[in-house]
Amino acid sequence: MTVKVGDSIPSCTLMVMGESGPQPITTSEIFDNHKVALFAVPGAFTPGCSLTHLPGFVANADKILAKGVDHIVCLSVNDAFVMAAWGKDQNAEAIMMLADGNCELTELLGVSFDASGFGMGKRSQRYSMLVENGVVKVFNLEAGAGVDVSSAENLMQAL
Repeated sequence: MTVKVGDSIPSCTLMVMGESGPQPITTSEIFDNHKVALFAVPGAFTPGCSLTHLPGFVANADKILAKGVDHIVCLSVNDAFVMAAWGKDQNAEAIMMLADGNCELTELLGVSFDASGFGMGKRSQRYSMLVENGVVKVFNLEAGAGVDVSSAENLMQAL
């Protein structure tokens, strides 16, 4: 079942790049007692993700944070090394580049899809959400290709 407004973010451990390498981080650490703008992409360095989705959040990071958001999180089914390199490439210093390398959170949220036909394995559908204290307040799932409902500009309208 796909996550919906009013649902709580499931408990699991993800990875983020720390000063000494990949570090575990729990969903509780990210979401509890925080207001979080999260967006998920099918893959780091892929065209729509690199040309539109992540750049929209990078360009609007100051505006999003000024609206009371504690963290802006980019989630992808990639490893922490790839997410860190992609964040550096995109000048995404204000964004937590979160690795769901085992597709655990993505599957718990019900937003995975099989991209094996493209040689990419399990991936996340493209979406954005606003989460307050671990509860989904806004959920914008893309119906198909493109970056429309899940864009930074669209999520900002809900802030």
